[in-house]
Order: sequence, then C-alpha cells, then structure tokens
Amino acid sequence: MKAAARVAGFVGGLVVVLGVSWAAGAAVGPVVDDPVPAGHAMPAAGDDGHQEAASGEHLPGGLAVAQDGYRLVLADGVLPAGRQRVAFTVVGPDGRPVTSYDVAHEKRLHLVVVRRDLTGFRHVHPVLDRATGEWSTEVPLAAGAWRVLADFVPAGGEDLVLGADLLVPGRFAPAPAAPVTRTDTVDGDTVTVDGDLVAGEHSMLTMAVTRDGAPVTDLEPYLGAAGHLIALREGDLAYLHVHPGDGLEFGVEVPSSGTYHLFLDYAHDGAVRTAHLVLEAS
Repeated sequence: MKAAARVAGFVGGLVVVLGVSWAAGAAVGPVVDDPVPAGHAMPAAGDDGHQEAASGEHLPGGLAVAQDGYRLVLADGVLPAGRQRVAFTVVGPDGRPVTSYDVAHEKRLHLVVVRRDLTGFRHVHPVLDRATGEWSTEVPLAAGAWRVLADFVPAGGEDLVLGADLLVPGRFAPAPAAPVTRTDTVDGDTVTVDGDLVAGEHSMLTMAVTRDGAPVTDLEPYLGAAGHLIALREGDLAYLHVHPGDGLEFGVEVPSSGTYHLFLDYAHDGAVRTAHLVLEAS
C-alpha cells in the first residue's frame, strides 16, 4: 500500500524525496560506457555500498565516491531545505583527511552542487579548515535529490572528481527532460552556443555573450580565464570541467551519446553569471 501510494504521488508530480531515494539510487549510478579493458577490474563496491573506481579505471568524472584510495565523505547526507552549510572531507589512502592540495585554476577545490533533475546548480569554492581537513560552504537547497561533486588535485597527485549524494526532504515536482537549448538569458545578457557534440570526438563549442543585440566585449577574467564550462550528462551526471582556449571557445570530448547540460560561468559588470544550455551528443 505504501509503495502504491508513492507511485501514485510520483505520477501526480509530487514526490517525497526520502520515499524515492532508493529508487533514484538504483536507477542512476556509476556507469562505464565502454567494456572494461583486459587486465582491468570493474569498480568495487565500498563498505557503504557506493561504487569505487579502481586505479586506471576509465570512469567518467563524478560517478564514483572513491578513486585511487581517495574518498569523499559528507558531514551530513540529509539536509533541510533552505540555505544550508554543506561540509565534507576528502579521506586519503592513509585513512586521514587530506589537508594539502595543489592549486588548479586559482582554487584548491571546485565544488558543484547540482539537483538530480538539473534544475538547481551551484559552482562554489568552499573554505578548508586545515586543522581538521573539513571543507565547508553555504548553498541554497530546494527539496529533492542532489549530487555533490568535488574537483581537486591532492598535493603531488592527479586531478580527481568524486561525487556523493545529498538528500533534501520535502515534496517537489520533478522537472521533465529538457529540450535542446542553444540560447539562455542571464541578467539581461543573451548567451548562445555554436557547435555540436560528437561522442568520443574532440568537439569545438563557441559561446557568445550579447546585450541588446550587441556583443559584450568587456567580459572580466574569472578564475584566470574568460569563462568556465561544466558539462553534466543527463541521467547520471557524469562530469566534465572545461576551460577555454581563445576567448569563449571550448574543446569538449564527451564520453557517450546523450543529452548534456552545459553550465557556463563568466564574469560581467562585477558579477559572476551562469548560463544553462543543453545539447545532444550524436
């Protein structure tokens, strides 16, 4: 009877997030797009049931909670709706919190907090407590299932992107799948993307920012570049963080066909803005 009630609630468009958390986790999990090469093991499940990527495993960024001995541990996996403190540690191969990181794109860690239906997105830079190894920041959270993605380079190591699930209890209407969207309007700016994504191939995307029909020519540097592009694959939120070459031209190689949500961060008039675009990869 309870399961039937949950299904009826979902069909009606209102979902109690804690009632569907198991279903969401079962339906959306770590995905390996290609067969595992000879000599490589499939990612092993950790003690908490999350998928772990073995060293050398070709797993898109953000799908594993642990990789190469590093693990992302949230202080709280369930938070109430509203502006909340999100805190976490990165535990290293020695079992201790990591406190030393290399700087990448002017920051020691980039954090993306995104709702599973891609209607909520924040790219922020938390503060590290060097005494405890805990990172923390505040972000606004609406009811729903969220993914926390930490992009960092442990000192002397390789770039890693680890992800963990965060649940915000409450009723919400899950958004339908988004159509292809090549134009977005942000605070009076119009952002457009030219180019196409092709799975497994290097694709060039060119972003343009205009206002009242005229090109915006006074974009300000943000984190050492003209803009930053984060691509998330619809369905499992596989993660790509791309930085431009010349201006707002981005070379992107997506791992599979499917729908990709592109979040462009750029600075203009003293404020950082985020445009949301959607492309299909053939």
